[in-house]
Amino acid sequence: MSTNVLICDDSNLARKQVLRSLPESLSSDAQLATNGEEALAILRNQNIDVLFLDLTMPVIDGLGVLQAMQDESIELPVFVISADIQPEMQSRVLNLGAKAFLRKPVQLETLNENLKLHGIL
Repeated sequence: MSTNVLICDDSNLARKQVLRSLPESLSSDAQLATNGEEALAILRNQNIDVLFLDLTMPVIDGLGVLQAMQDESIELPVFVISADIQPEMQSRVLNLGAKAFLRKPVQLETLNENLKLHGIL
């Protein structure tokens, strides 16, 4: 069974870095979105199993995506990957349902630990 992954970040470099950090079992069918609006369109229309989400993006930011997911009862594991590591922001994303807050650039070991911890691997 394959895992449908969505990586949402406005930075092409960051999207590629997350994609390269994923185990092959997760990266083979990964989809990419450049902002929250694109991510929400994909989430509403496709079966996505896990979302890797940046916070600071144009159109709809990561907090907006998390809020929309909560409002629309879109339930799946979300891992926020951001350079905004302020404790208040970490608390906000976790309160909106994210499984973990990972510092950008994401470290391979940290990512894999969190994927195992939350039953993705």
